[in-house]
Amino acid sequence: MNFDFLKPVDNTLLNFAKMQTNRSFGQCIDIYTSPDDFPDLTNKKIAIIGVLEGRASVGNYGTGTSLDEIRKELYKLYPGNWPINVADLGNIEEGNSIEDTYFALSEILSFLIKKKIIPIIIGGGQDLTYANYRAYDKLEQTVNIVAVDNKFDLGSIEDELSSQSYLSKVVMNQPNNLFNFCNIGYQTYFNSQDEIALLDSLHFESCRLGEVSNSIQIVEPILRDADIVSIDLSSIKNADSPANNNASPNGLSGSEICAISRYAGISDKVSSFGIFEFNPKLDTKNQTAQLISQMIWYFIEGVNFRANDYPFGLKDNYKKFIVPIEDQILNFYKSNKSGRWWMEIALNDNNKFKRHALIPCTYQDYISASNQEIPERWIRTLKKLV
Repeated sequence: MNFDFLKPVDNTLLNFAKMQTNRSFGQCIDIYTSPDDFPDLTNKKIAIIGVLEGRASVGNYGTGTSLDEIRKELYKLYPGNWPINVADLGNIEEGNSIEDTYFALSEILSFLIKKKIIPIIIGGGQDLTYANYRAYDKLEQTVNIVAVDNKFDLGSIEDELSSQSYLSKVVMNQPNNLFNFCNIGYQTYFNSQDEIALLDSLHFESCRLGEVSNSIQIVEPILRDADIVSIDLSSIKNADSPANNNASPNGLSGSEICAISRYAGISDKVSSFGIFEFNPKLDTKNQTAQLISQMIWYFIEGVNFRANDYPFGLKDNYKKFIVPIEDQILNFYKSNKSGRWWMEIALNDNNKFKRHALIPCTYQDYISASNQEIPERWIRTLKKLV
């Protein structure tokens, strides 16, 4: 892999890291500091990559210009009682064209994902989610995207790729590797009824902000089924995350977005995690930089507490529950290791969507099925498989 796309962390940041106490992140993670001293990735689980690109960020001028404060706040933190297997690989700088930035990001992400190293992407506009998605082309598998955002960012197919139209490019452009998309935290008044109806017609999923705030646990099965998690900081209320020009008075709280980050980390499937639309020009007392560093901390903790029980191999480690509903037979599985639940759609082994036939769910989904109510996620997945 050619790592010329990456620029080492600035010397002032390296000096800052060295000033932290021995047990802090700044002292424990491998930091890319010199072109002649690239971190050894042999035993790494996670790699942090900054992207200094904001040209396609709509209404948030200033994003993608500096990530130093996020790193400073992260370097100050102390890891939990888990191994430190993280490398900070520096930044991808703005290319001559925005397509150059997309290409560089996709190439690096594809390399890391193939090596089973989870990239954490920080910086620029959420249009970088499209470059993240294209990194999976070489893996020849369909993927699920979960976006935490107050808008769907569909735009129209005629629009140029931007932070507010990337999803239409994901859906329409070839090769089409998308199996499922889910939005967490959308606010109805920011999305037209036509867009809401379109997502439903595509059998995609969405969770309104109110639903998430009333019960944060409902997002766990959704994130357990994700390959790519993309967080737009506009999904967080302005009071908790001021460094985004598109943030509004309503949104997720700081504690809720950290819980979502941890759920994403715990998911055995999530193989890339991005936090976008950070605008350092608007930050107040480094509040947003601190919040992002804590989101990263919770994601890393989650990765280190993965149960590795999905997708399952030996079914001896699971309890099977068979529920007949009308002309259907629903198979539910409960992990003996984690207590988590899945429901299954029967497919032939040679079906290309086989990896999506096991659907994360909750105990309540099993109870609903037992009461002769087919879970909505089972129905949506079935419609995409047939």
